[in-house]
Amino acid sequence: MRIVHPILVLFADQAFFALAKIKPFAIQEQAIPNVINGFCNIGGAPPEAHLDNATFTGICEGGAARFLGIPYAEPPTGDRRLRLPDPLPPYEGNYDARKFGPSCPQQRMLLPRGLNTRLEKDVSDIFAKLYEKITVDNEDCLTINVFTPEDATNTSNLPVVVWIFGGGFEIGGTALYDGAVIVTRSIKMGEPIIFVSMNYRICLAAFGFLPGKEVKNAKIGNLGLQDQRLALKWVQKYISAFGGDPSKVTIWGESAGAISVALHMLVNKGDQEGLFRGAIMQSGGPIPVGDIENGQQYYDALVKNAACDNSPDTLECLRNVPYAKFKYAMDLSPNFFAYQGLALAWLPRVDGIFLTEPPQYAVLRGHVSNVPMITGMNAHFIVGNCDDEGSLFSLSSLNVTTTTELGQYLNSFMLPTAPKNQVDLLLQYYPEDVTAGCPFDTGPLNNLSVQYKRIAAIQGDIVFHGPRRLLLKYQANKQNSWAFVHKRGKFLPFIGAAHGTDLLDSFGGGKLADYVIYFTRNLDPNGDLEEISWPQYDLRDPKALIFQEFGLVVEDDNYRIDPLEFVANLSLLHPI
Repeated sequence: MRIVHPILVLFADQAFFALAKIKPFAIQEQAIPNVINGFCNIGGAPPEAHLDNATFTGICEGGAARFLGIPYAEPPTGDRRLRLPDPLPPYEGNYDARKFGPSCPQQRMLLPRGLNTRLEKDVSDIFAKLYEKITVDNEDCLTINVFTPEDATNTSNLPVVVWIFGGGFEIGGTALYDGAVIVTRSIKMGEPIIFVSMNYRICLAAFGFLPGKEVKNAKIGNLGLQDQRLALKWVQKYISAFGGDPSKVTIWGESAGAISVALHMLVNKGDQEGLFRGAIMQSGGPIPVGDIENGQQYYDALVKNAACDNSPDTLECLRNVPYAKFKYAMDLSPNFFAYQGLALAWLPRVDGIFLTEPPQYAVLRGHVSNVPMITGMNAHFIVGNCDDEGSLFSLSSLNVTTTTELGQYLNSFMLPTAPKNQVDLLLQYYPEDVTAGCPFDTGPLNNLSVQYKRIAAIQGDIVFHGPRRLLLKYQANKQNSWAFVHKRGKFLPFIGAAHGTDLLDSFGGGKLADYVIYFTRNLDPNGDLEEISWPQYDLRDPKALIFQEFGLVVEDDNYRIDPLEFVANLSLLHPI
């Protein structure tokens, strides 16, 4: 029997869709029928959308009218590096909107070391091909894409889902996600929607999440989130021209995208400014981060590696350093497969302007979007996780082999300000018992090293499962909410139902896409689904929808109650 090596699925949330771009799910090979009075009209002319005084020419492909690569902000280049995004003046002239715009600059990925040297090289080569040939990057990258049903018109008033891609705030781009998959599925269900996606500045290559006191003093923190916010405002202004209803917008993301969705629910003390009425979070929530100065070491290292350390104004130096030199300095920084795991270098952090308080404190204080968009209607949300969130990010720490070393590891990265007695207590909640570790429910299997499954459980719970449970605990009695746990992929050696595996159920033809479509349409994920009804989350009897290997079930949401409660409290005291 052939065994699938875990390294081959490390990039499930990115490489899968990049490979699919060659022939996106074969759906693009279908003949596109002529439609009267829609964007894809009977004459066979390309679809057009009119914004301000401009005409945008798209393409009918994959069962949808596609308008791609539309600029939504001034290019963050030249003197606009390290600046807040600037909205564009009114559009003028003619625009070719038939191709995706370039992705924002990507951080170089170094795979976990020590698993298989030859395999690491092979996968690294594949990864390089995907991101050099398919996800072409450029600093001029702030573009937005709109996918509409082929028969839609500018008066259709369809609900809209806005996708925010993931990638650890280090990699990713909209070209990896074919929105036509969601749009055509919605049409077949009789619940048509519009799909929107945007590129935003990630990592620091385009200065999306640069930390440090210099950034805080300059009031330019979290530029990637600021980009997303501007894109959401663009949707409000222009989506009607594509047949969308700006009062019926749902924001949807995975991983870094889901964290972004959660943070948009928390800014302005929960006032979403009329930008959305629903939120869907796959593998991400109110991440336990603290002040932006917590990342000072990464800013200092970047400045040094970019040869800006002798400059009297290091920010100004970074604005003007040649891009190739800056990219080199960025690539020396740790990525999400580095030894430190999920204590990521480039994260959203509290900057005092966009994020004014730690996300988990905002949840406790009730600063979460629930402002009625329509009288008597609050913002609703869906939040869920893959069961084995921490496995992928623990493959580089296999040399941690004792409880003492694990405590030191946590103190060095995930919990640098926690006293030893609190870390020791944490380890009591996560005992040295491989049958209790991650991948969960796999008994003694999948333990790559003595502490691997233990580390994976802790990391996944602190960054993913704990925030999900915290959000539900404090918001489910205020907003209509639904929870899920994705357990498909348990057969994958060493990583199980790992981070990103749920994307196959979103963009790969799975049932999660149906729930997303129904929720976007009706603020309720239930519709004419045959399999099972998804109960609303009730704190008196909390239930979660479980995506099993085959089929769906509803179960009590009571796994690891005490450990998750403890890590949530610990994260409040010691954010990353």
